[in-house]
Parts: sequence; structure tokens; C-alpha cells
Amino acid sequence: MTQTVEWSGGREPATAQPGGARRGGGRRHTTLRVVVLCWIAVLLDGFDLVVLGASIPSMLDDDSWSLTGGQATMISTIGLVGMTIGAVAIGAMTDRLGRRRVLVFSVLGFSVFTLGLGLPVSVPVFALLRFLGGVALGGALPTAISLVTEFRPAGKAGSASTTVMTGYHVGAVLTALLAMFLIDAAGWHWMFIAGAVPGLVLGTVLWRFLPESPQYLRAAGRPDEAADVAASYGLSLTEPVEDAAGASGTAAEVANPVRTLLGPTYRRNTLAIWGTSFMGLLLVYGLNTWLPEIMRQADYDLGSSLSFLLVANIGAVVGLVIAGQLSDRWSPRRTSLLWFAASAVFLALLAVRMPLLAIYAAIFLTGVFVFSSQVLVYAFTGENHPSSVRATAMGFSAGVGRLGAIFGPIMGGMLASAGLAYPWGFFAFAAVGALGAVIFACSRTLAPHQRDAA
Repeated sequence: MTQTVEWSGGREPATAQPGGARRGGGRRHTTLRVVVLCWIAVLLDGFDLVVLGASIPSMLDDDSWSLTGGQATMISTIGLVGMTIGAVAIGAMTDRLGRRRVLVFSVLGFSVFTLGLGLPVSVPVFALLRFLGGVALGGALPTAISLVTEFRPAGKAGSASTTVMTGYHVGAVLTALLAMFLIDAAGWHWMFIAGAVPGLVLGTVLWRFLPESPQYLRAAGRPDEAADVAASYGLSLTEPVEDAAGASGTAAEVANPVRTLLGPTYRRNTLAIWGTSFMGLLLVYGLNTWLPEIMRQADYDLGSSLSFLLVANIGAVVGLVIAGQLSDRWSPRRTSLLWFAASAVFLALLAVRMPLLAIYAAIFLTGVFVFSSQVLVYAFTGENHPSSVRATAMGFSAGVGRLGAIFGPIMGGMLASAGLAYPWGFFAFAAVGALGAVIFACSRTLAPHQRDAA
């Protein structure tokens, strides 16, 4: 059973309630509320990206802990493994349970487990908490992007995703700056507490103020609630409103969205998204981990290695803003192809020795392209999947990408250990960027009638 809900602003429609009463003219809200709340949630992912790397040197020097280098590597890796599991599992749950509920519990779960990392626990307990925190946080990013995508104005898939993902790199920059002052003054434990407490507050704010996606409500067979939310946020729903069976009309496809993603309509895009996501997050995590060491092996007199991560992540914020605007004009697919190709060029350029000012400029431009390429894949994923499987598609994109996040630091570490980080590290990462462009070129933009028929 389908019905059509359509309006484009102006006077709000009256909508039927379960008890038969009708309601109209409710309080109007702005979609900026959704964007800001999701942006802050994604900021926690940026905090997690940097906090362990900033804390490990002090953790290794902590005589009360006796942490070894191998244990530090294990702790770093196990958090990413947790994120991989969380992105896949929680992403699929989101299409069944709703965006709002899953995002709230992802933020609260991550915050509780991260708060435990600031307590005097043993190394095995620390690793377990790190894994569980990763599982919880893994679901936050794909859910937040799915939610913002579904509250975006028409034709704004690219800028919706890139705007939210600026929170990721702002979080990374703020965490790096916080580490400069907090660790020496109070100790490494307080870095984790400083990230956990705001997350606990955010979870309660999300529960109170974050609305549910009208597209999810519509796909879940709750069209009246979908109409209420859409009207109160000034959204226009013009596509058919499906019942709980989903676009295909069979409950089996909603029960197994992964089968839908690997079916004839989406298989080609699914494989392209997975492969490109692997390459994209390999670059993000590989460079965030090994850029300072690669530059040190190049014998640059660079001062604090942290300044290079700051420059690269500032470039990422600028790149996300530019990429979002271009993708709204050109489409996320075309912009992502350009961004991956440009990433390969600028990564290879870093292998050329330059004056100090020029190398800073090159690192900034590398951050512009490398750290926003993967976000455009998320935008493409959100735009080319219906709401019934969107969060699952986003979760698998992030989950497979996390495998690349694990492999990136390993690849950089192998090159650094062999004394090949410069220049071959940059050439290796450039090859990854080029391969990402080639893989993503196999994707295709689906017309609305193709998505609805899946």
C-alpha cells in the first residue's frame, strides 16, 4: 500500500493521528537543528581519531602502567576493529529501529566506555573498553550522515554530507590542541574524560531535541508521523510513501537489506562503494598516523610534528566546504572522481623536496583533497539508495572503509620500519588514491525510478 504526501512549505497540512484526531499548524523548526546536532555527534569521531595518538607517548612513559609498544599497537587496532563491527551492525539496525534512537545510544555508549578509559584500569580492561567504545561510535557516523541526508533540501546531498563531516576534522584539530595543554598539566587520563563528559551531555540533548527522519517513518509504515515531522521542518515529500514492506512491496527485502544491496540494481554500486571506501579511509588513517614520520625521514626541519597534522586537517575542513558546493552542482560521483585523482597528484608531489613554506602549502592542499574524498562517497551512497536501505548501505561503506583504516597505518609502518617511508610512502599512498578513482569510476548514478523499483 502506498500513498503520496506532498507539500512544499506554506500552510502545514492537517494529519491524521492514530486515535482519529487531526492536527495541523504545529510549531515550525529549522533543519539547521538536525545538522548542528549531527555535526557535534560526528565531532566525537574526530576526537577519537586523534586522542589515542596524542596520549600514547604519555601512556608509554607512565611507570604505573608498564605499557609496551606492542600493547599500544593492539589498543589502537582493536578500537578500529570495534568501529568496523559497529558501522556494519549498527548501520543495519538503523534501518529497522530508526535514526534517532540509534544515534542517541551510539553517542551515549561511546561516552560511557570512553569515560572508563580515564579511570585507573588495567591494560586488558582498557583494551576491552576501547573495543566496546569503537563498536558504539562506529554506528554514529553512518547514522548521522543518513539522518542529515534525509533532512537536506533537494539536490543538496553533497553539501549535506560534507557539512556534517567538517565536524570530524574540527574534532581532530580541537583534540590535538587540547592535548598540547591538558596532558602535561593533568595527565593523559583526562584526555579521555574530557571527551566523554561532553558526549554524555550530547546524548541527553539528542534524546530531547533530535527528530526522527520522516523518510524512515514513511518507510516504516508510519506516514502520518512522517507528514507531521516533514511539515514541522518545512520539508517536501513527493515520492510514494511506502508501507513497512519497503519499495519492493515484500517484507523479506526489508528484513534483509544486505541482499537488496547485492541484488541486480545495487550490486555494481555496492562493490564500487566498498572498494573506494577502503581506499579512502586507508588514506585518511594512514596519513594521520605516519605523515610526521615520513616528513622526518625526508630530513625537513619541521619543528613540532603535530603542526603538520593541524595543517592537513585544516585543509580537510576547507576541502569539505568546497567539495560540498561542487558536488551539489556536478553530483557527488563526478566530484569524488576528481577529488581522488587530485589526491593522487598531490600525494606524489609531496615526494619532491621543496622549501618549508611550499611544503606546508602542499600539505594543506593534500588535506583539501585526501581527507574529503571519502566523504563524497558517503554523499553518493546517501543519494543513490532509498531510505529503507540507506543506513545499511552507509554502514557497510563506513565498515569496509574501517578495514582500510586498519590497513593504512600498517602499510605506513612497514614502509617506515624499512626506511622507505620517504619518498616511497608518498608514492604508495598516491597509488591508493589513483586506485580509488579507478574503482569509483565503475559506479553509476541511479535515476529515482531505478532506486524506487529496487
